[in-house]
Amino acid sequence: MLLYGASGHAKVIISCLQAAGVAVDAIFDDDPDKKKLLTIPVVGGYRAEYNPGEPLVVAIGDNRVRCRLAQWIQHPFGTAVHPSALIDSSVMLGNGSVVMHGAILQVDTCVGNHVIINTGASVDHDCTVADFVHVAPGAVVCGGIQVGTGTLIGAGAVVCPNLNIGRWATVGAGAVVTRPIPDYAVVVGNPARIIKINQPL
Repeated sequence: MLLYGASGHAKVIISCLQAAGVAVDAIFDDDPDKKKLLTIPVVGGYRAEYNPGEPLVVAIGDNRVRCRLAQWIQHPFGTAVHPSALIDSSVMLGNGSVVMHGAILQVDTCVGNHVIINTGASVDHDCTVADFVHVAPGAVVCGGIQVGTGTLIGAGAVVCPNLNIGRWATVGAGAVVTRPIPDYAVVVGNPARIIKINQPL
C-alpha cells in the first residue's frame, strides 16, 4: 500500500494497515524535509510512475484537500480497516476510505469514497455517508441518516435518527443534531444551532 500525506493522520492509517497485515511501502508528501514517518520512507511528491499498480490511500484529514488530491491521483485506491472495527457484512465501503480502531458500521450502511470513520465512531443502520466525509473520533451517527459530500461530523457529536445532513457542512465537536442541516452550514451546541453558512467551494 502507498499513502499520500506524512502526518499524524497517516500514522493512524499505518497502524490500521499493519494490524491488518498490510505493508505500507512508501509515502508521498510535498514537504521536501520529510524523509520518514515511523519506519516508512517518504519518497517526495506524488509520482504516477511510482509502483503504478499499487493501491494508495490519501492520508490527509482535511476533507477539501483530500477531495482535491483524489481528482488527479492515477494510482488505484485502496482501503484501510483496523481489525478491531466492527463492520456488518452488508456494509458497502468505498474506495480510498478508512475505518479506524474500534469504529462500528451497522447493517445496510453505505460509505462512499475517501471517507474517514475515525477512532471509536459509530454509524448505525441504513445510513448513507457520501464521499469525502469525516466522522471524527467518538461521534455517533444514529440510524437512517444521510450525510452529504465533504461534511465533517466533529468529535463526540451525536446525530439523531432519520435526518439529512447537507454537503460540506460542519458539525461541531460535542454537538447534538436534532434537525436537518443545510449545505455548507456550521452547527454547534445542544441542541445544535447554525452559527454560519460557509461559501460554496
